[in-house]
Amino acid sequence: MVLRCAIVDDEPLALGLLESYVNKTPFLELSGVYSSAVQAMKELPDKNVDLLLLDIQMPELNGLEYSKMVDAHTRIVFTTAFDQYAIEGYRVNALDYLLKPISYVDFLQAANKALKWFELIQKRPEEKDSIFVKSDYKLVQVELKKILYVEGLKDYIKIYTEDSLKPILSLMSMKAMEELLPSSQFMRVHRSFIVQKNKIKVVERGRIVFNKTYVPISDSYKQAFQTFLEERS
Repeated sequence: MVLRCAIVDDEPLALGLLESYVNKTPFLELSGVYSSAVQAMKELPDKNVDLLLLDIQMPELNGLEYSKMVDAHTRIVFTTAFDQYAIEGYRVNALDYLLKPISYVDFLQAANKALKWFELIQKRPEEKDSIFVKSDYKLVQVELKKILYVEGLKDYIKIYTEDSLKPILSLMSMKAMEELLPSSQFMRVHRSFIVQKNKIKVVERGRIVFNKTYVPISDSYKQAFQTFLEERS
């Protein structure tokens, strides 16, 4: 798999260094080099880029501002000399954050993270054995077989697993989570709940019981859930 890559940085030395890193990384293909976010904003939309190496402190339009305009498909790795932007970088869903001066080892780790992300996204849901979610400003790999259920809370979700007392909290929608999970293993039973089918052991008064937690089954999902139970009988 080859990722199309672009670089945006107003420092010529940093731009040249990152360009040399991209050119010697076999799975990266350089699609564009830009000395400002304004230039990238004009020219980049036609490039269909997978990975964007983006400086933060730039005149006119900074990297954080520009990142909000980038196509949702594109994964962003911020490159900056200032570590105070780390939290803001993860708030705009950056894949990684590299602090200058950037070594090739650090660059390669971020590039490999991007490669793993796109390889996982390309898989059909039924082929997946794990997913990546963003939690506490980092990407966390979650094994599907360990998930009990997922709870939706406005802009966040909680992922409850069988090997942890605390859920994994992630900034994403229930719809996005439902699309990540294979329908052969998971089912929506409520606007706010997705459950793993083979983890359902007890159903009591229209609710699924996981240890001491009761997951409700809403009216709009009752028929599908009843059909699932009949198929398991």
